[in-house]
Amino acid sequence: MVLLSVSGVTVEYGTDVVLNNINFSINEGDRLGIVGVNGAGKSTLAKIIAGTFTPSAGSVYIAKDKTVSMLAQNAMLESENTVLAEMLDAFPEIVAAERRLGELSASIENHIGGNEAIEKYATLTEDFRKMGGYEYRSRTKSTLARFGFGEDSLDKTINKLSGGERTRLALVKLLLREPDLLILDEPTNHLDMETLAWLEEHLRSYKKTLILISHDRYFLDRAANKILDIEHTEATIYNGNYSAYAAQKAEQRKALAKKHELQQKEISRIEAIIDQQRRWGQAHNFITIKSKQKQIEHLEKDSVSAPKNLPKNISLRFSEARESGSDVLFAENISKSYGERKILSDISFEVKKRDRIMIVGPNGCGKSTLVRILGGLDEDYSGVLRFGYNVIPGYYDQEQQTLDNDSTVLEEVCRAHDKLTMPVVRSALASFLFFAEDMDKKVSVLSGGERARLMLCKMILSQINLLILDEPTNHLDIGSREALEDALMQFSGTIIAVSHDRYFVRKLSSKIFDMTSGLRIFCGSYDEYCEKKEQETVKSTAITQEKTVVESKQSYLDAKKNASDIRKNKSKIERCEAEIEKLEDEKSHLAKEAEGDASGDYVRLSEIYARTDEIDKLLESLYDDIDRAEKALAELGGEK
Repeated sequence: MVLLSVSGVTVEYGTDVVLNNINFSINEGDRLGIVGVNGAGKSTLAKIIAGTFTPSAGSVYIAKDKTVSMLAQNAMLESENTVLAEMLDAFPEIVAAERRLGELSASIENHIGGNEAIEKYATLTEDFRKMGGYEYRSRTKSTLARFGFGEDSLDKTINKLSGGERTRLALVKLLLREPDLLILDEPTNHLDMETLAWLEEHLRSYKKTLILISHDRYFLDRAANKILDIEHTEATIYNGNYSAYAAQKAEQRKALAKKHELQQKEISRIEAIIDQQRRWGQAHNFITIKSKQKQIEHLEKDSVSAPKNLPKNISLRFSEARESGSDVLFAENISKSYGERKILSDISFEVKKRDRIMIVGPNGCGKSTLVRILGGLDEDYSGVLRFGYNVIPGYYDQEQQTLDNDSTVLEEVCRAHDKLTMPVVRSALASFLFFAEDMDKKVSVLSGGERARLMLCKMILSQINLLILDEPTNHLDIGSREALEDALMQFSGTIIAVSHDRYFVRKLSSKIFDMTSGLRIFCGSYDEYCEKKEQETVKSTAITQEKTVVESKQSYLDAKKNASDIRKNKSKIERCEAEIEKLEDEKSHLAKEAEGDASGDYVRLSEIYARTDEIDKLLESLYDDIDRAEKALAELGGEK
């Protein structure tokens, strides 16, 4: 059943077109991810769907009696209520029924209302049960705990909490409310990896409909089953998660470019024949010319335009610096407190040249505090911190406090690099999409994404060999994140970074610093770290299960069946992934054949395109099988 249909939606600001004739629909139960560069109109489209913004043209249809709720980007809950009281407001019908049950109970105890009151109480009790009245408080507390709000937080006043905490609470309240269409704009902001993983699983099992705007590729891979790509004011919808969308889009662009090239070659060939016929100038030649001109008209009528250029993206390469010594950094017993609250306790580690260290852990564990100390922004700590020979550190601050709001963009870079010539500075700014009119903007009026790009521009012009990065992908769109990752892969120095972007961490890490409890160092990639963590979890689970077996034979049998089901589903995922790999290889070979030997053979090209379509359908089915198996694993308590 179609839950949402968007028809001809256009948004214009004067002569600027943000969205142009957007058309798409989604069904009940779909999980739609919306992607596009910063400024593409993703949030604007979400507001139109939510009914809080009126488009210049077009309409939005939402199925009758369906509720819609939206979490705007960086929305903060405003309330004088306590955390628990505000969250319970997500259940107005249950709260009203609970209050009415209390009133009826009091009436019955005081012998008021007689049999009628007893009958009403019995009926309302059953309704209360069906609404989830006996679970809603425990469910609320459990969800709050997942987002870092334990029992000690429940009585805190919301307006006295930090901005990040109030943003997380706004998300929690919507998750508890469970509208028919839930729209989340950048919901992963302010979430640590553990909470992100829980949110992904929760959304994957969400029985209603989702629209997710995010630059987190890992999140979109796990939570979305359709992708809407907004590019050059237009929108295209794709089936599958983010990785499937990226592959489909690349293949479509490639096929479109090839088809356009073949058509242009054919037109050029026919035009050459026409020119030759004109030179011959005989009567029958003009008959041929007329025939060939009709051929060209037919080709141009059905012609395919070349794919549009991809949106402009930042271009960066870090300036080369002198190499550091082998020993880059030595930290011993680093400790830090805020009043009575101890953030870091006797943290010790060494950093070697070309290490790529990713620091992970839950919110509040001290990750940003540690890198601020390493970056020289916080000197109020105890312990020993020593840099090695010829180490030149550079620090990226996620709070962007090192930017001067009163400066212009150009002045900000010139102030940091006063020895560089103006053409060099302007060229660097242009590579970060700051063009002539942007360079005179005050820093204070820049968006979060623009401020992030300005910080990165200043950093790449510095000749440094130790990068200390605190959430460098925040505020960057997917294209900018990928450009940053590529530049860091080419960087010949040492990297220490805090990030909750798992794509970023996975691509760059050679060591993981886990600050969940103190500091644990894992040598190797992020995947190896996750595998080791999973092994530890399995081992811990096995020990627990072993104890349970002693207490209950039935529990042992249940655990055995559970383990068997987990193995079956894991095996199914592995088989599907192997089949996907084979089909992708076949698809790649077909694409190469279409570009090579078969490029002029239209019969073979038709066969290739037909087989490619068949492969796409098979891939979609296999991804659906994986999705079902992963859901089963989540329910069984296993992981892929």
